[in-house]
Amino acid sequence: MPKKPEPYTDPTGEVRELDDAFFKSARRGRPPKPAGERKQRVTIMLDPDVIERLKRDGRGWQTRANALLRKELGLETS
Repeated sequence: MPKKPEPYTDPTGEVRELDDAFFKSARRGRPPKPAGERKQRVTIMLDPDVIERLKRDGRGWQTRANALLRKELGLETS
């Protein structure tokens, strides 16, 4: 029976030294979401004052716009 690989983190969350085997199979970024959960790129025309207001709070304005639309459409999730 093949030996089970040793985990890279211990029960306390400490990470051991990364070896060549880790880097050989490492992948960058998060794993992709299932197709039904991925966001879709769209083009939408908005009034300038709406865009200005969304951007006023800084980065993440598109995420906030999405949350506002979800709330208004009754699609909120807990």
